[in-house]
Amino acid sequence: MSGVTSADRAAAEPPPASESAAPRWPVGGAPPETPANWPVGYPAGYPVAESDRLTRFVARLYDRTPRWVAPLAAVGCVAAGIGYTLLSDPTRSAPDALPTCLLKLTTGLDCPGCGGTRALWYVLNADLPAAARHHFLFVFALPFLAYLFVAWAGKQAFGWRLPELRIGPKLISGFLAAWLAFSVVRNLPWPPLTAFYV
Repeated sequence: MSGVTSADRAAAEPPPASESAAPRWPVGGAPPETPANWPVGYPAGYPVAESDRLTRFVARLYDRTPRWVAPLAAVGCVAAGIGYTLLSDPTRSAPDALPTCLLKLTTGLDCPGCGGTRALWYVLNADLPAAARHHFLFVFALPFLAYLFVAWAGKQAFGWRLPELRIGPKLISGFLAAWLAFSVVRNLPWPPLTAFYV
């Protein structure tokens, strides 16, 4: 007796390679050399695509950029938005003044974002009731967005480890559903819902 069972022989033999498992090489390309210890019957490994010049440049730039640059750029964008809101005073501008909402200009309906800039202006001027009337969900989400931003920026720039907010797919779906419902309700022509029309 040789001591080799049929189960040992089946385990030692590689399964036959099917056509669907065989690698497909680009036109004019050739498969890499199969290593000497590669099992007979197994397809050779897939070739790794070489990154292009732009990808290599972006990767090098990312590796060399200090960690605080991205948070600083984000702070600059937020500051620019706040500065624009304070300087333009959207509460005093005409409804059709540029830039304007295309949906409201053409249909007269409030879009999901209508009133957001005015709500931000009222928040910056510490008038929360007026801000909530112009865009309730924006005012509700603002503290969470601010905390997420501070936690991300602090971790990137200074290595802070603030407690994380657990925001899963169900919570995001619920918020989007509430936003959609708010967008519909604020356009209904019956009091007291007309108070949310801006």
